[in-house]
Amino acid sequence: MISEASRPYIDASVPVLRLHGLTITKLFYTNMLGAHPELTRIFNMGNQASGAQQQSLASAVFAYAANIGNPGALGPVVERIVHKHVSIGIRAEHYPIVGKHLLESIAATLGDAATPPLLDAWKEAYNSLARLLIEAEAKMYSTAGIQPGETRPMRVTDVTTESFNVLSIRFVPADGKPVPAFRPGQYVSVAVDLPGGRHQLRQYSLSDAPDGASLRISVKREDSIDDTPAGEVSNWLHANVKLGATLQVSHPFGEFTPETEGDKPLVLLSAGVGITPMVSALKRVAGVNPQRRVIFAHAARDAAHHALRAEVDALQAVMPNLSVVTFHEDAQGAAGVIEGRMDVARLPAWPREEANVYLCGPHKFMQAQWLDLLHAGVPAGRLYREVFGPELLDHLL
Repeated sequence: MISEASRPYIDASVPVLRLHGLTITKLFYTNMLGAHPELTRIFNMGNQASGAQQQSLASAVFAYAANIGNPGALGPVVERIVHKHVSIGIRAEHYPIVGKHLLESIAATLGDAATPPLLDAWKEAYNSLARLLIEAEAKMYSTAGIQPGETRPMRVTDVTTESFNVLSIRFVPADGKPVPAFRPGQYVSVAVDLPGGRHQLRQYSLSDAPDGASLRISVKREDSIDDTPAGEVSNWLHANVKLGATLQVSHPFGEFTPETEGDKPLVLLSAGVGITPMVSALKRVAGVNPQRRVIFAHAARDAAHHALRAEVDALQAVMPNLSVVTFHEDAQGAAGVIEGRMDVARLPAWPREEANVYLCGPHKFMQAQWLDLLHAGVPAGRLYREVFGPELLDHLL
């Protein structure tokens, strides 16, 4: 991926980036968005305010340096980044802008330690990664038949309150053309114009099985907690979307796609709004192989915060080998509900070497379940999770 001459400088950068990575990326975003305010239309400004985006880039830069000679480890991460980039319309011309400000931020932060050979090595490494991403993204745009940043107007046909803080929105193409195909687990980006003329994109998992007629997302209202700002786009959708409204929606993307077409046992574990891609997957299985053995476990705060529960319960009538396990932190004495957080030991048994296990939910939930599943004898190669952020790189850091 990079020359032998540059490799020692990149290797030497690992402890430096571990120490200064967040400082570098904070400076990078400040300078880049100051020089190119048009890019605020692409970047999640809520994550900018909370620091999540800076932490994500710092983790990515460090992980890249630490694993630059290990394409097997970087490959899945690159694939996930490509899907995310295409979903928000990253273009080839964005990469030189990012590269310029990233290298300038490294130089400014490291001072005299940022020698010309070190900066040249990082320029080479960045350009190599940029070429890889640009080529992969161009192929994905072509396969989808879209231009970078392209969205389609979608007409809202149904708005349903699913729980205390989750709203489902169903829509169809406003132009009458076919609904784009997707795989359960994938997401779309929704673009909205916020007060003050700000334009923002957010990604939402599709929460129903493909039917060729419509798409559905289920959106959690995100309130402000401590230093975390409220979810601007999610809260705007809750407040403003009505029947007949038009939304600008991207083509579906995402590589977290539970295997729904086979016949081996399947385990789907979720918490909170992480239930949305799992319901899409479960409903697809019900449509193609209702006899399949499936364990569907979900954790919620309480019954009022448990979205899409009725849809899952209804599938038990057509899926005789479906086991549904529900965990509520406050069960309030409800029958058939286990009080407390999800516990792998409370799930039905399944053949560890045969079944894939998929996780979706808050980071701490997935981290805890991942470790418990490993301790329970589930092979790491059978575990999959839906994440994008600093936690995406846990296994590389």
